[in-house]
Amino acid sequence: MLNDLLARNLAWSTQRHAEEPEYFTRLAALQAPEFFWIGCSDSRVPANVIAGLDPGEVFVHRNVANIVHSSDMNLLSSLEFAVDVLQVREIIVCGHYGCGGVRAATDDLSHSLADHWLEPIRRLARAFAVDLGRESDIEAQRDRLAELNVVEGVRRVCETPILQRAWTRGADVRVHGLIYGLKDGRLRDLDCSIGPGHFQTGQSLQEAAR
Repeated sequence: MLNDLLARNLAWSTQRHAEEPEYFTRLAALQAPEFFWIGCSDSRVPANVIAGLDPGEVFVHRNVANIVHSSDMNLLSSLEFAVDVLQVREIIVCGHYGCGGVRAATDDLSHSLADHWLEPIRRLARAFAVDLGRESDIEAQRDRLAELNVVEGVRRVCETPILQRAWTRGADVRVHGLIYGLKDGRLRDLDCSIGPGHFQTGQSLQEAAR
């Protein structure tokens, strides 16, 4: 399988070079992405592919269920590098329907260490239990919970000292929430975008997304 992977890489790089001889030289010289993407680790949701972007156009952090933990130093260091060094001005939190992490957070089974990671989703499920109960079935509830997890992720990104400092110094950084459909390949805007002057720590999800 490894040999097959290497062969695929060789075929891809050869074809890419033939189509655009300066492609790799240009990528090696400068990293200047327009977007910072916080997405799910699910192998079916690669940021570049589903957004129709080339390598170099998006700086990516992925974890199980695209959760924004305030103590996740991997995510926070990536966020800080994106905002302060790369000067990315568009941050996207992207979840997806049919998310295995959301399913694991709601199936009442033991998932060992993953249960600790998924705790924020279980808290959201408890907080929005009435709203989720209005959905037609368990899968619809999980898809709605995946949306709520994205909106919560947007809020949590905005609460970080990294974003607060950037906005204080006048940086025009905006945070957006998207959801991806595995069944149709479409990205949907959850209408929870937040920019400078639109957020204060302690706001509810609804207030911040207005």
